[in-house]
Amino acid sequence: MDDKLTLDSRTGLPDHLRVLADRYPREIWRGHPNFNELTAFWLDRHLMFRQVMDKLIADTQAHLDDKAGPRYGAELSRYTGFFLQQLHGHHGIEDAHYFPQFKPLDSRVAGAFDLLDHDHHALDGHIHALAGHTNTVLRALQQGGNARDEAGVLLNQHEGFRRFLDRHLTDEEEVIVPLVLEYGADMA
Repeated sequence: MDDKLTLDSRTGLPDHLRVLADRYPREIWRGHPNFNELTAFWLDRHLMFRQVMDKLIADTQAHLDDKAGPRYGAELSRYTGFFLQQLHGHHGIEDAHYFPQFKPLDSRVAGAFDLLDHDHHALDGHIHALAGHTNTVLRALQQGGNARDEAGVLLNQHEGFRRFLDRHLTDEEEVIVPLVLEYGADMA
């Protein structure tokens, strides 16, 4: 894959894959007659991933600022576990069900599914790294330390993950939702 198209370096969908995204800008999605409840649910799942990541970042920053309180470790474990489990399951459903259903709808954007699949593989590495850094912080906290150094590394990991995840989710939304609007595809 072209380095400019990798999740780590791209700034949006390449122009040749924006055919439908340009026809159906984000601001008209929810008012379009082909926008359905399942599409709304799918977008809400993406919003939830963004919100949980923002919470993890805010909580870790609060810990570094000595404002998190004694529940930081328990909440870090709970929310990170939930986030990673849900994200992994979400991508599995997309890979096995949604992407194969949508890819044949429009040959002009078929290449976008290869891009998104490549993202999912790249995100797997980030998921494992995030889990590893989280476990390092949790071990340090269990050993009675304040885990400041470890939490600083984790905060950097969180912030990088948020950038990668948001880029992927935004691009994915700009591929899938315009397809739904164009073809009235039912994601069920």
